[in-house]
Amino acid sequence: MNSLRRYMKIVCLVIVLLPAMTGKVFADYDYIVVTDPFQKEIPMAIPVPVSLSDNDQTDLLAEQVAGLLARSLDFTGYFNIIDRRAFLDAPGEQGLTAREVNFQNWRTIGAELLITAGVRFDGRVLQLEFRLFDPFRQELLFGKRYTGETADLREIVLRFCDEMLYRLTGDFGVFNTKIAFVSETDSGKALFISDFDGENVRRLTDKDNIVVSPAWSADGRRLAYTSYKNDRPEIFIRSMDTGEETLLSSYDGLNITPAWKPGGSKMAATLSFEGDEEIYLLTGSGKVDKRLTNSWGVDVSPSFSPDGKKMAFVSGRAGSPQIYIMDLETGRTNRLTFEGRYNTQPQWSPNGDRIAYSGMKDGSSDIYLIKPDGSGLVQLTRDAGRNESPSWSPDGNMIVFSSTRKGASDIYAMTSSGANQRRIIELEGNQSLPAWSPTLKP
Repeated sequence: MNSLRRYMKIVCLVIVLLPAMTGKVFADYDYIVVTDPFQKEIPMAIPVPVSLSDNDQTDLLAEQVAGLLARSLDFTGYFNIIDRRAFLDAPGEQGLTAREVNFQNWRTIGAELLITAGVRFDGRVLQLEFRLFDPFRQELLFGKRYTGETADLREIVLRFCDEMLYRLTGDFGVFNTKIAFVSETDSGKALFISDFDGENVRRLTDKDNIVVSPAWSADGRRLAYTSYKNDRPEIFIRSMDTGEETLLSSYDGLNITPAWKPGGSKMAATLSFEGDEEIYLLTGSGKVDKRLTNSWGVDVSPSFSPDGKKMAFVSGRAGSPQIYIMDLETGRTNRLTFEGRYNTQPQWSPNGDRIAYSGMKDGSSDIYLIKPDGSGLVQLTRDAGRNESPSWSPDGNMIVFSSTRKGASDIYAMTSSGANQRRIIELEGNQSLPAWSPTLKP
C-alpha cells in the first residue's frame, strides 16, 4: 500500500511518446536487440540537468539526478556512460530542447544516445523533465515530465529509466524489481530485501533463526521460504503488502526449496514425510496435490519453465547431484547435465530458452547456462571463488548470484552473457541465496 500511495503522488506528463516494438524501435532503427548475446554497449551521454529554479538546492538535486541516471543505466549492461570530462559543452550549456542541443558536439565524442533533463524545485514541489535524443539522427525519441516531492526523486528517475528501456527494447527493465536474499545475523540467518541495485536494504524476518530458499510469486506480492522458527524446516509465505507471515507446509521431516508454479497459486517443494526426499506439488492451502518425483536419491530444487509445462530439478539418482527435466504432463524425465560432478540450483530463464545453474568442475563452483535440450553449455564465472544460486532478472538480461571471490559470500550481479560482474550488496557476514523478483506493480 505504501508503494501505491507514493505512486499516486507522482504526476507524469507525456511530452512525446513514440510506439515501441521489441528489438525494432523508432522507425525500424535498431538500438538494443535483447536476443543478441553480442549486443554492444551503446555510448550514452548524461550531462547534469539544467537548473530551472534559481537556488542552490536545485543545483544539488540536479547533480543527484545525473548520478542516479548514470548508475542505474550503467547497471543494465546495455550502455557505456561517457565520462563527463569528455563533454565539449560546458556544464549548464548543453541545452534541454532539440533547438538548444548542439548535436555535433555530442556526435564528436561518440554519443549515440543523449539524455537532457531539467530540474525545478520551489522548496516544496519537485519537477523533473527528461528528453532522450539520438544525436546522429538529430531526433527527439521521447520525453517526460514528472511532478512530486524530493522524497520521490529516486522513484521518478527509475520510472523514467523504465520507460526509456521499454522504448529501446520492448521490455521493461529491472528498475522496479527487488532482490530477496539470506544474510547471517548474530544468532541465525534472516531474510532481507533490497532494490535491484542493492540499495535500500531492509530486513524482513525479525525472529533470529534460520531462513533459506526465498522464492517470489509470479506477481511479486508474496515470498515463500523455508524457516526453522519452530525448530524444524517449514515453508512460510510472506505477504509483501502487509508483512503477514502464513505457515503453508509443515509435514513431518523436511519442507524445503519452494518454487511457485506459473499460472496459479500451486507450489512445488521437497518433502520427506514419506521417508525419501521427493518433490511434491502443493495447493495454495499447502495440501499435497501430486507427488512429482519417485526415485532413489534426493530430489530437490524445482524450477518451472515459464509455461509451467516442464520442471527442472536436482536429483542424486545417478550417484551425484545432477539436473533433470521432467515433462509434467507425461512424467517423462531426462537428465540435462553430464559435465561436472556436482550440478545444482537450476533456474529457468524468463523466456524459457536457457537454464542457469551452479556446477562444480575441478573443485571450483561456477555459474553455467545450458539450453533445455542439453546443448549450448556456457560457463559465466571462473577463477573467482565459489559462485552459487543464480537467479534471473525478469527481463532475462541479468543474473544475480552469490560469490566468495572476496572471502565472505556476497551478492553479485552480471549480464546473462557473464559481463559486468560486480558486487551489489555489502553487509557484514555472509549473504547468499538471492532471488530476483518479477517486475512489481504499484
